[in-house]
Amino acid sequence: MFDPCAVIPVFDHERAVAAVVDGLGKVGLACILVDDGSGPACSRELDRIASLGPGVTLIRLPTNSGKGAAVAAGLRAAQAAGRTHALQVDADGQHDLSDAARFLDEARRHPQSLVCGRPVFDDRMPASRHYGRYLTHAMVWLNTLSFDIPDSMCGYRVYPLEPMIRLLDSVHIGSFMAFDIEVLVRLHWAGQPMRWLETRVSYPADGVSHFRLWADNLRITGMHTRLFLGMLRRLPMILWRKLT
Repeated sequence: MFDPCAVIPVFDHERAVAAVVDGLGKVGLACILVDDGSGPACSRELDRIASLGPGVTLIRLPTNSGKGAAVAAGLRAAQAAGRTHALQVDADGQHDLSDAARFLDEARRHPQSLVCGRPVFDDRMPASRHYGRYLTHAMVWLNTLSFDIPDSMCGYRVYPLEPMIRLLDSVHIGSFMAFDIEVLVRLHWAGQPMRWLETRVSYPADGVSHFRLWADNLRITGMHTRLFLGMLRRLPMILWRKLT
């Protein structure tokens, strides 16, 4: 059975989110919007979008809890609604929604696999983010002792919900920008199959980025440290898996 929907975490992206919902509707996807404590303008826009028809479900978090918390809430809501898979995209319009059908087709053919975007960036990507991504790549490769995850920061992916919810129920995952990275490492440790599709990414379509250079990099550094210690505890299992 393959019954997907889309999960869109939203925090003050009132200028872009309607176009994202419209683009996903064109490929037949119902959307779960998770309002992560947005301000009044975005809240009004989300109410307007949700009122347009039954294809949009709006969930509200009482305070801004971070992208990871919003995604996790959306994934749980998707499973509660009987969905088997969820396409995660960002609300700022940076993802190429013309690739959504391709991602869904890949997930339909490989329903046990996590389908992940491998981003191809335009020239608007800040240099600090470019070099920071490569540092994260190196830490992910170290923490998995592999090159199996070519990019862990792209939030354009199709989750099979059963293994993802099982992970969320079994361990505390960071609630902010480090969420996308941490779940891939932990799913890799669990033996989750993954497939990768190249996709164009812009930075960002509505001119609003919620990545906080110091705060989020500090959180990501702490997450990498925890994962490194976790890798050391799992080292015999990881090496045995590689050998066999």
